Amino acid sequence: MALLSPSIGEATTGMAASSSISGSSAISACAAMAFFYVAILYSPTLIFRLPPPTSLESFLIRRFVCAIVSSIVSVIATSILLGLGRLEEVSQILGVFGVRGDHLLKAVVIPLLLTSLLYAGSLVFKLWLLIDSWRGDCRVSSCRRVGSYERVGIYAQKCIAWISSRACDVMAWRNYVVAPFTEELVFRACMIPLLLCGGFKTYNIIFFSPVFFSLAHLNHFLELRYWQGYDLWKAFLIVGLQLGYTVAFGWYASFLFTRTGNVMSPIVAHVFCNVMGLPVLSASRTRGLATIAFAAGFVGFFWLLFPATTPDIYNYRKDGCSCWHGYCYWE
Repeated sequence: MALLSPSIGEATTGMAASSSISGSSAISACAAMAFFYVAILYSPTLIFRLPPPTSLESFLIRRFVCAIVSSIVSVIATSILLGLGRLEEVSQILGVFGVRGDHLLKAVVIPLLLTSLLYAGSLVFKLWLLIDSWRGDCRVSSCRRVGSYERVGIYAQKCIAWISSRACDVMAWRNYVVAPFTEELVFRACMIPLLLCGGFKTYNIIFFSPVFFSLAHLNHFLELRYWQGYDLWKAFLIVGLQLGYTVAFGWYASFLFTRTGNVMSPIVAHVFCNVMGLPVLSASRTRGLATIAFAAGFVGFFWLLFPATTPDIYNYRKDGCSCWHGYCYWE
């Protein structure tokens, strides 16, 4: 049973089963999108014959443009395959891709808090480091007789400096903006509606669609092996770890997208995971607190996973449609 916003549900109630595409066509389209998302990254030098980038910044900016172009092409291709031109309002078309304004705050905050439970150990560890730093600053400031107001000003300056450094860091833009938004748009917002309309069951899509997401990272093996000179075993080990992580995250991101019907849910989870890195399981400096926090957060995550993503929280009403976005109807 799917969950719809009123505008989409009312606009699509009369659509017939023939509006859905075949399963083979959906899979082919997803495979083509995954291939294009990677292949276009190499187009500036291989196809357009542009000179090699002279800096990391210029290299990544080229890739930013390529990723954005790939996302736009994927959205257009998905719209054509699903026949979205028949929908009259832009909001209805955007709704198919999970770009929705209703329940947006819930779609951002709840998945973010849920994801943070997996990083309870990391958060405890970072908090411990912050307290240690604060104690060290207090000892220094007491020696220098720095007042509390001046101390607050010092921390504010540090915070502003940190934000400014990240705003000017091209790698931060890659990890926290371009990659999460373009990848979730292509691999979740485009592929999942195609697979749903192709007649695949939701749980099959959640577990198997991340294969496209992980395969799109295989190019890292070639870059590590031939461009950065890593030996075969080390490159294989690094990419294998990346593939395992991307598959696991793909399951979670696909789950969030199908449960909430809002693309911002997997995007905020993606950004948060990129900020935090791999979860901290234990840390000697915290005297076991990180391990306890990780275990408690892990249990809490799975305990709240389904209640916190109950589709009723993120949608106005239920309908008999077989897709969460309310576009395609089939028997």
